[in-house]
Amino acid sequence: MGLSGAVLAIDAGNSKTDVAVVTADGEVAGTARGGGFRPPVTGIKAAVDTLAEAVARAQEAAGHLPVAQVSACLANADLPVEEEQLSAAMAARGWGASVEVRNDTFAVLRAGLLEDASPRGVAVVCGAGINCAGMLPDGRTARFPALGRVSGDWGGGGGLAEEALWHAARAEDGRGAPTELARALPEHFGLGSMYALIEALHLGHVPAGRRHELTPVLFTVAEAGDPVASGLVERLADEVANMATVALGRLGLLDSPAPVLLGGSILAARRPGLDAGVRGEFRDERAARNHCELSATRMITYPTQTTR
Repeated sequence: MGLSGAVLAIDAGNSKTDVAVVTADGEVAGTARGGGFRPPVTGIKAAVDTLAEAVARAQEAAGHLPVAQVSACLANADLPVEEEQLSAAMAARGWGASVEVRNDTFAVLRAGLLEDASPRGVAVVCGAGINCAGMLPDGRTARFPALGRVSGDWGGGGGLAEEALWHAARAEDGRGAPTELARALPEHFGLGSMYALIEALHLGHVPAGRRHELTPVLFTVAEAGDPVASGLVERLADEVANMATVALGRLGLLDSPAPVLLGGSILAARRPGLDAGVRGEFRDERAARNHCELSATRMITYPTQTTR
Protein backbone atom coordinates (compact mmCIF):
# COMPACT_ATOMS: atom_id res chain seq x y z
CA MET A 1 0.00 0.00 0.00
CA GLY A 2 2.95 2.30 0.37
CA LEU A 3 1.80 3.41 3.82
CA SER A 4 3.68 3.38 7.10
CA GLY A 5 0.56 2.50 9.07
CA ALA A 6 -2.80 0.84 8.77
CA VAL A 7 -5.84 1.98 6.81
CA LEU A 8 -9.14 2.50 8.58
CA ALA A 9 -11.76 1.63 5.96
CA ILE A 10 -15.38 2.70 6.47
CA ASP A 11 -18.31 1.66 4.28
CA ALA A 12 -21.42 3.41 5.59
CA GLY A 13 -24.91 2.96 4.19
CA ASN A 14 -28.37 4.08 5.23
CA SER A 15 -29.03 0.86 7.11
CA LYS A 16 -25.61 -0.27 8.37
CA THR A 17 -21.93 0.58 8.59
CA ASP A 18 -18.96 -1.75 8.12
CA VAL A 19 -15.52 -0.80 9.44
CA ALA A 20 -12.21 -2.59 8.89
CA VAL A 21 -8.64 -1.94 10.00
CA VAL A 22 -6.27 -3.12 7.27
CA THR A 23 -2.50 -3.37 7.75
CA ALA A 24 0.02 -1.95 5.30
CA ASP A 25 0.49 -5.52 4.03
CA GLY A 26 -3.19 -5.82 3.17
CA GLU A 27 -4.21 -8.02 6.11
CA VAL A 28 -7.55 -7.36 7.83
CA ALA A 29 -6.67 -6.82 11.49
CA GLY A 30 -10.09 -5.99 12.87
CA THR A 31 -13.69 -5.41 11.79
CA ALA A 32 -16.95 -4.14 13.24
CA ARG A 33 -20.48 -3.38 12.11
CA GLY A 34 -22.53 -0.42 13.25
CA GLY A 35 -25.78 1.36 12.57
CA GLY A 36 -26.95 3.35 9.57
CA PHE A 37 -25.35 6.59 8.47
CA ARG A 38 -27.89 9.34 7.75
CA PRO A 39 -26.49 12.83 8.33
CA PRO A 40 -29.37 14.58 6.50
CA VAL A 41 -31.71 13.15 9.15
CA THR A 42 -29.57 13.14 12.30
CA GLY A 43 -27.03 15.85 11.56
CA ILE A 44 -23.31 15.42 10.90
CA LYS A 45 -22.22 15.09 14.54
CA ALA A 46 -24.73 12.38 15.42
CA ALA A 47 -23.98 10.53 12.19
CA VAL A 48 -20.25 10.56 12.87
CA ASP A 49 -20.97 9.44 16.44
CA THR A 50 -22.54 6.33 14.92
CA LEU A 51 -19.37 5.72 12.95
CA ALA A 52 -17.26 6.31 16.07
CA GLU A 53 -18.89 3.43 17.93
CA ALA A 54 -18.05 0.95 15.17
CA VAL A 55 -14.59 2.46 14.65
CA ALA A 56 -13.78 1.99 18.34
CA ARG A 57 -14.70 -1.69 18.23
CA ALA A 58 -12.74 -2.30 15.02
CA GLN A 59 -9.66 -0.57 16.44
CA GLU A 60 -9.90 -2.58 19.65
CA ALA A 61 -10.10 -5.79 17.63
CA ALA A 62 -7.02 -4.68 15.69
CA GLY A 63 -5.02 -3.93 18.81
CA HIS A 64 -5.13 -0.18 18.23
CA LEU A 65 -2.69 -0.17 15.31
CA PRO A 66 -1.45 3.27 14.23
CA VAL A 67 -3.66 4.46 11.35
CA ALA A 68 -2.03 6.27 8.46
CA GLN A 69 -5.20 6.90 6.47
CA VAL A 70 -8.94 6.87 6.98
CA SER A 71 -10.72 5.93 3.77
CA ALA A 72 -14.48 6.37 4.04
CA CYS A 73 -17.10 5.70 1.36
CA LEU A 74 -20.36 7.04 2.71
CA ALA A 75 -24.00 7.08 1.73
CA ASN A 76 -25.51 10.58 1.83
CA ALA A 77 -22.18 12.16 0.91
CA ASP A 78 -23.78 13.07 -2.38
CA LEU A 79 -22.21 16.46 -3.07
CA PRO A 80 -18.52 17.44 -3.02
CA VAL A 81 -19.30 20.00 -0.30
CA GLU A 82 -20.79 17.22 1.84
CA GLU A 83 -17.67 15.12 1.33
CA GLU A 84 -15.60 18.08 2.54
CA GLN A 85 -17.80 18.63 5.60
CA LEU A 86 -17.73 14.96 6.56
CA SER A 87 -13.99 14.75 5.97
CA ALA A 88 -13.42 17.66 8.34
CA ALA A 89 -15.73 16.15 10.97
CA MET A 90 -13.94 12.82 10.79
CA ALA A 91 -10.48 14.40 10.83
CA ALA A 92 -11.45 16.13 14.07
CA ARG A 93 -11.93 12.71 15.68
CA GLY A 94 -8.23 11.92 15.24
CA TRP A 95 -8.76 8.45 13.83
CA GLY A 96 -5.84 8.68 11.43
CA ALA A 97 -3.14 10.91 9.99
CA SER A 98 -5.23 11.70 6.91
CA VAL A 99 -8.86 11.34 5.90
CA GLU A 100 -10.44 10.79 2.49
CA VAL A 101 -14.22 10.75 2.09
CA ARG A 102 -16.10 9.73 -1.05
CA ASN A 103 -19.66 8.82 -1.88
CA ASP A 104 -20.32 5.11 -1.37
CA THR A 105 -20.85 4.60 -5.12
CA PHE A 106 -17.08 4.88 -5.55
CA ALA A 107 -16.67 1.91 -3.19
CA VAL A 108 -18.56 -0.29 -5.64
CA LEU A 109 -16.40 0.95 -8.50
CA ARG A 110 -13.16 0.36 -6.62
CA ALA A 111 -14.17 -3.02 -5.21
CA GLY A 112 -15.22 -4.31 -8.60
CA LEU A 113 -12.01 -3.21 -10.30
CA LEU A 114 -9.48 -4.61 -7.85
CA GLU A 115 -7.47 -6.16 -10.68
CA ASP A 116 -6.98 -2.76 -12.31
CA ALA A 117 -4.39 -0.34 -10.95
CA SER A 118 -6.40 2.68 -12.13
CA PRO A 119 -10.22 2.81 -11.96
CA ARG A 120 -11.93 3.08 -15.34
CA GLY A 121 -15.64 2.50 -15.56
CA VAL A 122 -19.02 3.26 -14.04
CA ALA A 123 -20.85 2.00 -10.96
CA VAL A 124 -24.56 2.21 -10.14
CA VAL A 125 -25.79 1.73 -6.58
CA CYS A 126 -29.45 0.98 -5.89
CA GLY A 127 -30.35 0.31 -2.29
CA ALA A 128 -32.57 2.65 -0.29
CA GLY A 129 -31.83 5.25 -2.98
CA ILE A 130 -30.11 5.29 -6.35
CA ASN A 131 -26.85 6.85 -7.50
CA CYS A 132 -24.18 6.48 -10.15
CA ALA A 133 -20.54 7.48 -10.48
CA GLY A 134 -17.77 6.88 -12.98
CA MET A 135 -14.04 7.47 -13.05
CA LEU A 136 -11.13 7.56 -15.46
CA PRO A 137 -7.51 6.69 -14.62
CA ASP A 138 -6.57 10.39 -14.75
CA GLY A 139 -8.98 11.10 -11.89
CA ARG A 140 -11.82 12.68 -13.85
CA THR A 141 -15.22 11.65 -12.57
CA ALA A 142 -18.86 11.68 -13.61
CA ARG A 143 -21.47 11.75 -10.87
CA PHE A 144 -24.99 12.87 -9.99
CA PRO A 145 -26.35 14.85 -7.01
CA ALA A 146 -28.67 11.93 -6.10
CA LEU A 147 -30.89 13.98 -3.81
CA GLY A 148 -34.20 12.48 -4.89
CA ARG A 149 -36.82 13.94 -7.19
CA VAL A 150 -35.42 17.45 -6.75
CA SER A 151 -32.29 16.30 -8.61
CA GLY A 152 -34.16 14.24 -11.20
CA ASP A 153 -33.81 10.81 -9.57
CA TRP A 154 -36.25 7.93 -9.79
CA GLY A 155 -35.89 4.55 -8.15
CA GLY A 156 -34.21 3.07 -5.13
CA GLY A 157 -35.97 1.03 -2.50
CA GLY A 158 -37.70 4.01 -0.92
CA GLY A 159 -38.96 5.30 -4.25
CA LEU A 160 -40.16 1.88 -5.38
CA ALA A 161 -42.12 1.41 -2.15
CA GLU A 162 -43.82 4.78 -2.65
CA GLU A 163 -44.69 3.93 -6.25
CA ALA A 164 -46.09 0.55 -5.23
CA LEU A 165 -48.28 2.18 -2.57
CA TRP A 166 -49.52 4.78 -5.06
CA HIS A 167 -50.56 2.22 -7.64
CA ALA A 168 -52.10 -0.09 -5.04
CA ALA A 169 -54.17 2.72 -3.50
CA ARG A 170 -55.53 3.77 -6.88
CA ALA A 171 -56.25 0.19 -7.86
CA GLU A 172 -58.37 -0.36 -4.74
CA ASP A 173 -60.42 2.85 -5.04
CA GLY A 174 -60.92 2.60 -8.78
CA ARG A 175 -58.73 5.47 -10.02
CA GLY A 176 -56.04 3.14 -11.39
CA ALA A 177 -55.46 -0.15 -13.13
CA PRO A 178 -56.07 -3.38 -11.18
CA THR A 179 -52.95 -4.83 -9.57
CA GLU A 180 -52.15 -7.61 -7.14
CA LEU A 181 -50.20 -5.02 -5.16
CA ALA A 182 -53.52 -3.85 -3.66
CA ARG A 183 -53.76 -7.19 -1.85
CA ALA A 184 -50.09 -8.04 -1.29
CA LEU A 185 -48.94 -4.77 0.29
CA PRO A 186 -51.45 -4.65 3.16
CA GLU A 187 -51.22 -8.40 3.59
CA HIS A 188 -47.51 -8.00 4.35
CA PHE A 189 -48.51 -6.11 7.51
CA GLY A 190 -51.42 -8.41 8.35
CA LEU A 191 -54.02 -5.94 7.08
CA GLY A 192 -56.99 -6.62 4.86
CA SER A 193 -57.08 -3.62 2.56
CA MET A 194 -55.11 -0.71 1.19
CA TYR A 195 -57.43 1.62 3.10
CA ALA A 196 -56.36 -0.08 6.33
CA LEU A 197 -52.69 0.21 5.36
CA ILE A 198 -53.04 3.88 4.40
CA GLU A 199 -54.68 4.58 7.76
CA ALA A 200 -52.00 2.61 9.64
CA LEU A 201 -49.19 4.49 7.90
CA HIS A 202 -50.87 7.86 8.41
CA LEU A 203 -51.51 7.30 12.12
CA GLY A 204 -48.11 5.73 12.76
CA HIS A 205 -49.42 2.27 13.64
CA VAL A 206 -47.05 1.03 10.94
CA PRO A 207 -43.87 3.13 11.27
CA ALA A 208 -42.85 4.99 8.13
CA GLY A 209 -39.43 3.33 8.36
CA ARG A 210 -41.03 -0.02 7.58
CA ARG A 211 -42.13 1.07 4.11
CA HIS A 212 -38.89 -0.29 2.69
CA GLU A 213 -40.21 -3.79 3.49
CA LEU A 214 -42.64 -3.37 0.62
CA THR A 215 -39.94 -3.31 -2.05
CA PRO A 216 -39.33 -7.11 -1.98
CA VAL A 217 -43.11 -7.55 -2.08
CA LEU A 218 -43.18 -5.47 -5.26
CA PHE A 219 -40.57 -7.70 -6.90
CA THR A 220 -42.42 -10.88 -5.86
CA VAL A 221 -45.65 -9.58 -7.37
CA ALA A 222 -43.81 -8.54 -10.53
CA GLU A 223 -42.21 -11.97 -10.89
CA ALA A 224 -45.70 -13.51 -10.70
CA GLY A 225 -46.63 -11.58 -13.84
CA ASP A 226 -48.53 -8.57 -12.51
CA PRO A 227 -48.36 -5.91 -15.25
CA VAL A 228 -48.32 -2.87 -12.94
CA ALA A 229 -45.56 -4.26 -10.73
CA SER A 230 -43.63 -5.49 -13.77
CA GLY A 231 -43.84 -2.03 -15.26
CA LEU A 232 -42.17 -0.53 -12.19
CA VAL A 233 -39.34 -3.07 -12.38
CA GLU A 234 -38.91 -2.34 -16.09
CA ARG A 235 -38.75 1.38 -15.37
CA LEU A 236 -36.06 0.81 -12.74
CA ALA A 237 -34.02 -1.22 -15.23
CA ASP A 238 -34.33 1.64 -17.70
CA GLU A 239 -33.23 4.15 -15.07
CA VAL A 240 -30.17 2.10 -14.05
CA ALA A 241 -29.10 1.76 -17.68
CA ASN A 242 -29.83 5.42 -18.37
CA MET A 243 -27.68 6.68 -15.49
CA ALA A 244 -24.82 4.38 -16.44
CA THR A 245 -25.01 5.34 -20.12
CA VAL A 246 -24.99 9.06 -19.35
CA ALA A 247 -21.97 8.62 -17.07
CA LEU A 248 -20.17 6.58 -19.73
CA GLY A 249 -20.86 9.33 -22.23
CA ARG A 250 -19.52 12.06 -19.95
CA LEU A 251 -16.29 10.09 -19.60
CA GLY A 252 -15.96 9.36 -23.32
CA LEU A 253 -16.39 5.62 -22.80
CA LEU A 254 -19.30 4.94 -25.14
CA ASP A 255 -17.13 3.94 -28.09
CA SER A 256 -15.19 1.17 -26.36
CA PRO A 257 -15.99 -1.63 -23.91
CA ALA A 258 -16.07 -0.39 -20.33
CA PRO A 259 -17.08 -2.05 -17.06
CA VAL A 260 -20.44 -1.20 -15.52
CA LEU A 261 -20.72 -2.40 -11.94
CA LEU A 262 -23.96 -2.82 -10.03
CA GLY A 263 -24.19 -2.65 -6.25
CA GLY A 264 -26.55 -1.94 -3.39
CA SER A 265 -29.12 -4.24 -1.85
CA ILE A 266 -31.63 -4.15 -4.71
CA LEU A 267 -29.18 -4.75 -7.54
CA ALA A 268 -27.09 -7.23 -5.57
CA ALA A 269 -30.23 -9.30 -4.89
CA ARG A 270 -30.11 -10.38 -8.55
CA ARG A 271 -33.88 -10.32 -9.02
CA PRO A 272 -34.26 -12.03 -12.41
CA GLY A 273 -36.58 -9.47 -14.00
CA LEU A 274 -34.46 -6.51 -13.01
CA ASP A 275 -31.16 -8.18 -13.88
CA ALA A 276 -32.41 -9.23 -17.32
CA GLY A 277 -33.97 -5.81 -17.85
CA VAL A 278 -30.76 -3.91 -17.18
CA ARG A 279 -28.78 -6.16 -19.50
CA GLY A 280 -31.46 -5.84 -22.17
CA GLU A 281 -31.39 -2.06 -21.97
CA PHE A 282 -27.66 -2.04 -22.61
CA ARG A 283 -27.88 -4.58 -25.38
CA ASP A 284 -30.71 -2.99 -27.31
CA GLU A 285 -32.25 0.40 -26.59
CA ARG A 286 -29.18 2.19 -25.19
CA ALA A 287 -26.91 0.83 -27.87
CA ALA A 288 -29.25 2.03 -30.61
CA ARG A 289 -29.90 5.41 -29.01
CA ASN A 290 -26.22 6.22 -28.59
CA HIS A 291 -25.01 4.64 -31.85
CA CYS A 292 -22.42 2.53 -30.10
CA GLU A 293 -21.88 -1.13 -29.34
CA LEU A 294 -22.81 -1.33 -25.68
CA SER A 295 -23.44 -5.04 -25.99
CA ALA A 296 -19.68 -5.36 -25.57
CA THR A 297 -19.84 -3.61 -22.21
CA ARG A 298 -18.63 -5.88 -19.44
CA MET A 299 -21.48 -6.09 -16.95
CA ILE A 300 -20.55 -7.05 -13.41
CA THR A 301 -22.86 -7.37 -10.44
CA TYR A 302 -20.78 -6.94 -7.32
CA PRO A 303 -22.55 -8.15 -4.15
CA THR A 304 -21.43 -5.19 -2.09
CA GLN A 305 -22.75 -4.69 1.43
CA THR A 306 -23.18 -1.02 0.70
CA THR A 307 -26.81 0.09 0.87
CA ARG A 308 -28.35 3.45 0.16
